[in-house]
Amino acid sequence: MTKSKKVFWIFITVLVIGLGLTFYFKYLFVFGEGVKSGHLNYAVKKGNVFKTYEGKLIQEGIRTKTAGSIQSYEFEFSIATERIFKILEVNSGKVFDLHYKEYHGVLPWRGNTKYIVDSVIAMRNE
Repeated sequence: MTKSKKVFWIFITVLVIGLGLTFYFKYLFVFGEGVKSGHLNYAVKKGNVFKTYEGKLIQEGIRTKTAGSIQSYEFEFSIATERIFKILEVNSGKVFDLHYKEYHGVLPWRGNTKYIVDSVIAMRNE
């Protein structure tokens, strides 16, 4: 094998490894995880090509993005499984504690957000 072929294959190998690590870090590495609590606003199944489960939680408290305006805290998320979706779908308006994982990027078959709810910790009728 000539020197230029060796350099070419080393370059290709480094490129493939670099792209693989970038993909892993952007889409598969769990950046953070935690629990959010609030009133479930909605849970829906939607999508053009990939049907995913999505939801929104309205948290207590208020915040202002600009002076003079008041908004509630909203947590938009994707739902990991149909089982979790079914629990949320029939309990809209109730208070939930939801465990989620946060990723750096969004994959279309995983959902529309970088926050993926993977379990329901508690549900209350407040």
